[in-house]
Formats: sequence, structure tokens, C-alpha cells
Amino acid sequence: MNNPPKTHTVTVPELMSPAGGWPQLEAAVNAGADAVYFGLQHFSARAKVGFTLEQLPEVVKYLHHHAVKGFVTFNTLVFEHELKLAQQTIVGVAEAGADAIIVQDVGVAKLAKKIVPELEVHGSTQMSITSAEGAELAASLGCNRVVLGRELSLADIRKIAQSTNVELEVFVHGALCVSYSGQCFSSEAWGGRSANRGQCAQACRLSYDLIVDGKRKELADSRYLLSPGDLYAIEQIPELVDIGVACFKIEGRYKGSEYVALTTKAYRDAIDQALGKRESNSEVSKNDLEQIYSRGLAPSFISGINHQKVVIGRAPRHRGLKVGDVTKVQKNSLVVRSEHPVSPGDGLVFDSADWRSPDESEEGGNVFEVRDLPDNLQELAFGYDEIDFDRIRVGDLVFRTGDPAVTKKAKSIARQKPQKTALIFLVKAVAGEKLIVQTNSDNDESAHFESAEPLSAAATRSIDEEIVQQQLSRLGNTPFHLKRVELETDGATFCPVSLLNEARRAVVEMLLQNRESIPNIQVRKFEDANKQADSPPVRQPQLHLLVRNAEQLQAAIKLKPASITLDYLELYGLRPAIEAVQSAGIVARVASPRILKPSEQKVVRFLLSLNCQILVRSGGLLHDLVTNFRDDPKFELPELHGDFSLNAANSKTFETYFEMGLTRMAPTYDLNAQQITELAQGFDRHYIEIVAFHHLPVFHTEHCVFCRFLSDGTDNTNCGHPCEKHEIALRDAHGRQHPVMADVGCRNTVFNAQAQVSASQMQNWMKTGIFHFRLEFVHQGGDDVEKITNAFASYFENKDSNKLKSQLKTFTDQGISEGSLYVPKDFKQLVQLGD
Repeated sequence: MNNPPKTHTVTVPELMSPAGGWPQLEAAVNAGADAVYFGLQHFSARAKVGFTLEQLPEVVKYLHHHAVKGFVTFNTLVFEHELKLAQQTIVGVAEAGADAIIVQDVGVAKLAKKIVPELEVHGSTQMSITSAEGAELAASLGCNRVVLGRELSLADIRKIAQSTNVELEVFVHGALCVSYSGQCFSSEAWGGRSANRGQCAQACRLSYDLIVDGKRKELADSRYLLSPGDLYAIEQIPELVDIGVACFKIEGRYKGSEYVALTTKAYRDAIDQALGKRESNSEVSKNDLEQIYSRGLAPSFISGINHQKVVIGRAPRHRGLKVGDVTKVQKNSLVVRSEHPVSPGDGLVFDSADWRSPDESEEGGNVFEVRDLPDNLQELAFGYDEIDFDRIRVGDLVFRTGDPAVTKKAKSIARQKPQKTALIFLVKAVAGEKLIVQTNSDNDESAHFESAEPLSAAATRSIDEEIVQQQLSRLGNTPFHLKRVELETDGATFCPVSLLNEARRAVVEMLLQNRESIPNIQVRKFEDANKQADSPPVRQPQLHLLVRNAEQLQAAIKLKPASITLDYLELYGLRPAIEAVQSAGIVARVASPRILKPSEQKVVRFLLSLNCQILVRSGGLLHDLVTNFRDDPKFELPELHGDFSLNAANSKTFETYFEMGLTRMAPTYDLNAQQITELAQGFDRHYIEIVAFHHLPVFHTEHCVFCRFLSDGTDNTNCGHPCEKHEIALRDAHGRQHPVMADVGCRNTVFNAQAQVSASQMQNWMKTGIFHFRLEFVHQGGDDVEKITNAFASYFENKDSNKLKSQLKTFTDQGISEGSLYVPKDFKQLVQLGD
């Protein structure tokens, strides 16, 4: 449906900086941030840093004293046993006076608005919002702002801004995840650590071999093929301001105060320049930002897709600034061709990615002495035995990982006094009337003072602008400075200096009280977090098969499952496949893309035209279907089922999605088998569909590995579509080969090598009343589809889980695993501790 253009009311965007603790918080304020975001030590996507709930009032008071907003990240999925604690924490955040919470879990977002209606809720980038429809879904839950996915271009952001009144927040600097935020399960699959729970293990920063059609492809110096560079969007600030973006966000809650200070200062100056508040460029350069922390800075997706540049792949960690390359290796020194001069004290690393194994440590150290040579050459000497010169070769790239001069600049910015708020004083001093002092700030703050007694006529010197300015400018250590005074007087009035001082102190105190006061909040009754549904009758289990190619489909049709879901690379090859399924008397279902950008909304109409059930993988798509197409006479809205990618981890989230129109739902892969069992006890079990066999989709990424390494193209318009001609996999250090597939949007999904199987949990689930079970196939052939399906059908007859596991091990070439379903032995103890 065509929505009318929307107009944003936000004219002056906020700059939001990260804080992992007090040093970073103070650096952000001192460098000019309008807002700071930080986590508590629970429910935060950066689990290792943050403040306690007890510290929060002090944090908020400090920020508000300096007219800076404080946003609390509540951006993890919440498990069923944590719902009560989550509600208590939300109330604590509101009572501390925080300006907003940033939320991932849709059920928690809705819950927060029910419990504390006055608390502002922002939709996290973990919601995977990439369209106006996604923003509107968040708005329907009570969010007034959303953080957009980092994979969007300026054109995408502009289209979204034109189609929604929801405030938009955009990342402009910092680390990029290769996977869409909220859609990464690698940590869960390989370490039992959920990225959706703030425990990312950064598997994307490891090296991998690329296996193409069964053979290893030489990658030269690009072996970290899932490790993107860092985002740098200062040059895009003017256009983002023009678009109407409400908030520019800097990534980096794990970074130090020097990083926070430099990045905040750089983007503060860029925003002010775009708004006409500043003429000259910032004292912080791109080189400074690259030096303080980066894996290489670039605008990445915000300037448009170029798969050859998003992931360079030479190194996965901080590189700093490239200063040159080695031209000569001597016994106790080496010669470097310098792009940027090296100085004594600089820390250097020698990048030899083109010949050294990723498993080998790199050579590096601090420069002791520098001798300048002609033609931009420099001879570098190092401390005794600090460098093994035998491990450095001519041609190695030289990066400066530490620069004392840049660190000194960063520390200076971090320690400078916070910017003060400008005040305008409006003074009325007329004999026979009371003195009136009204003050207004650049932040739209105001305060009013009126003297107790009227002023008298002047016997000698009458009040004038010089006297008023002199007294009202004495703002000392307050967070204010005088911008100007406007005096209204009759020219013959006496006003004691002490009265002007009293007025100044009074209005400043009022301003500070207004800033630091915590409004009274209304806390509504907590939601019951432990409802138990009636025990349902045990139903005959139903098998649902998901296939990804014609061979798998042919085998699936012969097996006559309860339904067949088609998840094809090309959506437009789906219609005959759907017709074949329906002609066989089997329920057909089509899987939607997990991501839909503004230019891809036509997919919605196509899915509806197939006249079959839809497996909904995108929140924006769900909102579009149930809001814009429910009453459209051209389409009959089919039965809608929600997939794992909607990240339903608790009964509140399930209920929220059911209220939107879903009739069945697969829980998020962040839940283990026991958590799924406990979750199912909260409502009718026929709502739950368990994925009982599949290869866990560990990464879902905009970056296309096919395009990057099997073509010279930049995107799907010129890559030649190698995804249609080749099968690829990523081989890790353990020898496991993880299949990679592209979807209709040319996004890649990396699947876990081992098949995830729930054999030992099936009986418990069926006793609970769950009876929908899905089997998903990736690269399996038709014979494997038949064998695996029959093994599960046999299990439903004999309930022999050991036999099922034994068969599945035989049918899978890389083995099976419980994966994310694994239940730790101490799980009950962890639950009791509230983890």
C-alpha cells in the first residue's frame, strides 16, 4: 500500500555517544555529546560493561546537570524466568530519571509502556529495522524512536524518513557486525553464548578457508572474510541532517575514554558545521580517528553497496593508521617508505597477511629512534630484542597502532570542561514595580524571578545594562554562561546589586532543579509473569518440511508431510513449486526474506499473490501484511506463521505477535530445550512450532561472499550471480565446513556445519503438548531429505531417541549436535540466580 509522505518535526539532531563506565561518560559530556547511552549489568547487549541500578540515579543526575540525556540499553532478549526482574528493572530505570530505554524484545517494549507509560522507549538496532514498516511496527509497541540497521544506504534512510513519523536514529561511526543485528546465532551455536544476550564471541573476526564446489580457493591476504572494516560517516552528516535523522550514534561501549572523546568531538564539529553553527573543520582528523581505534574506516553500506570494500579481510582487529611499507630489512633496523611520518615512541605492527599464516602472531613494537632519509624514507630502530627482524619482509605493510600525540589530544578533549549552556536574561526594572528577571536557554529552558518589594527611584546612579551584565554574568562553576542581557528600564530606577545577585542565584537554582528533578512516574500493576495454561491433549505430531531447491522439493512431495515450506533463492520461481505442492494435497507455505529494505516492498504483494501460507521472518513484513493488506479486496490474507528470526523468547513476546495476527510461531534459537518446554506452559501449545532438524543459520549478512570472492562486481547488478552457479562453504580452524547460501535479496546466510537435532528433547516437548515439528534442509540431496524425514516419522512411532540420533549421524556428513538446544547441567541453578 502507498503511504502518504510524512514530515519529521525533529530539526536539530542529537549526537549520542557510548559509555561503558564513568571515564567514558565524562569524556562524552566534555566532548559535546547531546546524549549518552549505556547499559546496566543485566539486559544489556554489552554484558561486560555498564552501571548498576543503584548507580543509575547518580549517573542520570550528572548527565542532566550538564543538559545531556541518558539512554539505558535494555537491548537483549528476556527469558521467561526473567520477566519479573525485567519489570522491576524498567521501573527502577524510570524512577532514576533516565530519558529512555533502548529495547530489542518486542514483548518487553510493549510491557514497558504498560507498566510505566511516561518512560520513553526506543527500538534497538537489534530489532533488525530496515524499512518504514519495521519502524511502524515498533511504534505500535510504544516506541517513538528506532535505531535503523547499519546496512542501509542514504537513499534507503531517506525513503524511510519520508514514510514514517517515527524518529530515526542512525549509527555513524564504529564497529560493524557482519551479521544483521539481532540475526546472529554464531556465538550461540559454537559457544553457548548468545549475541542477543550481550555475549557475542566475535566468531566473525576469525579466519576461514573458502571452499568452492568442494575445493579450497586461495584468498591471498583476505582470509578474515567475514570481518568488516569500521564505519566512518562524517562526510554523510550533511545529507543525514537534511533527511531529518533525529540522532547520530557512535558505537563503542567497550572502547576507552580517549576513543569516546575523539569520536564525539569529531562528530560534534561535523554536525555543528552542517547546521551552520561552525565554519571551520574539526581539530580531530580522520587520521586521528583511524589511529585511536579502527579496522580501517569507510562509509560502508551508508554510501551504497560495494562488496569489494565492505570486507577487506587482512586483519580482524585494531590496525590504527597505515603509515607505509617496508623497503629494506637490516640487522638492527629497517627502512620504511612513509605515507605518514613515524616518530619515536610510536607503536608499530608489521602486517604480512599476504604470506604469514593467520595463526602466527604479528611482529611489532615501539620505535626507539628515527632517521629521516630522502624520498620519504625513514630508518627505524627499536628497543633491544623488541623486534625479530627475521620475521619482517620487504613489502610488509606498516601500521601505527599507537601514537602518543593522538593519545595526548584525546586525553585533552576528554578532560576539558563541559560546554556550558547559553542564557539570555530578560530584565525589567522600573521604579515602583517589582524587579522581574526572566531567563531562557538555548535548550528551551526557562526560569522566572520576581522581587518581594518594588524598586525605588534612583537617587544617584540608576540601573543600566553594564551593571546588570556584570552581575548576571557571574555564573562561576554552574553549567551556564551569559549569552546576552536585554534590559527594560525607565532610566531612573535604583536596583541594589545584591538583588541582582539574588535573582541570578534564584533562576540558576530553578534551572538546575528542573534539570535534575525526577518527575513522579505512574507505575501500573505488574503483568503476571508466570501464567500457566491448561494442560492440552496430546496430539499426533505433525512434520513440516522446509526445502531450498527442486530436488529437495520432489523428495518432500513424495513424503506427504503436513506442510512444505519453500525457501528459494529466486522468489519468482516459486509459483510452479507452490502449485505442485498444493496439487499433491499438501499445505504449501512460502518463507519470506528476513530483511526487506524500502526498495524491496514489492515482495509483499508477490508473496500474497501465491495464495499460500506465509512463514514471516521480518517484523516489518508482518506489520505491512496485517495493517495494509488485511482489508485489501485484491488479496485474501493467508494464515501467517512467525519464524525464529522474530526473536520470540518469552510468553509476552509470543502473545504480542499473536495479537498482531500470527497463528503459529517458532521460538528464537536463543532458547535451550528446557526453556522452550517452560515457555510452552504459558499458552496453548499448538501455537509453537519447533525446528527439530536444521543447520543453525549462524550469520545473516548483507555482505555477499559470492560477489566478493567469485566475481569482480560490486553488487547484484554486475556480479554475474555466482550464487546460482556454485556451492560454497567456510571452513573453520577445526575443519568444519559451514555452508553459505544467498537469498532473493542477495543476502548471505552462513549455516552451521553440524546439523542441530533435538532427538533427546522430543519426548518432553510432545508431553507438554507441542506437536508441530519442522525439518529444514540446506545442501542435502533428495535421498537425504527422504532418509531424515523417515527417521523422524519412525521416531514418532517408537519414541527411540538413541536410534534417531544414530540414524541422523549416518545421514549427515559433518555430524549432529544439540547446538543451541543444549541444556547445561547447572541450568536450574543459573535460573535461580537470575541469569
